[in-house]
Amino acid sequence: MKKHFKKSNIVFIIVILLLIIPQTRQLIQVWLHRGLSYINQSTIIDNDQRVKVTYNKWKLQSDNNTILDFRSTKGDVVFINFWATWCPPCIAEMPSLQALYDDYNNKVEFLFVTNDKINVVNNFKSKNGFNFKVYNPINEVPDVLATNSIPRTFIINKNHEIVVDESGALDWNSEKIRQLLDDLLIE
Repeated sequence: MKKHFKKSNIVFIIVILLLIIPQTRQLIQVWLHRGLSYINQSTIIDNDQRVKVTYNKWKLQSDNNTILDFRSTKGDVVFINFWATWCPPCIAEMPSLQALYDDYNNKVEFLFVTNDKINVVNNFKSKNGFNFKVYNPINEVPDVLATNSIPRTFIINKNHEIVVDESGALDWNSEKIRQLLDDLLIE
């Protein structure tokens, strides 16, 4: 009985130490969020509950220094992901976002939005093999898209309505999301 108790204490202490050390803590958090992302499912907002996006003067600067006026996405299917390089749930969902982007980037307008410095973002993308375009907001985000938590993801249809509004890590490369994007593209 005492040996079992000692082994349990040692395992508990090791787990606590791993969670205290920043390098291992982030890896553990990313791993846990990635696992949860496969369980969490996105919810499609019912037609009568959808909120319209106002295409105000929101401007974004890309990681290759081009300026995007949000109004230029009007009439497109738009996928917006607010994220950060230091955020474990954001990092956890990035591989699924990259896979979705690889297949839909010529059909859907992807806006990966962060407040991180572009050199930090470019290092993060290079280290992880990501090639999607990233944007920094130049001015205020439209009110209906404003968020206090990340990751936060919106999918907007061609009628300017928010069809998906999700917080937390999800598997964005799921059949459900692919089918939704296919359906929105033919509307």
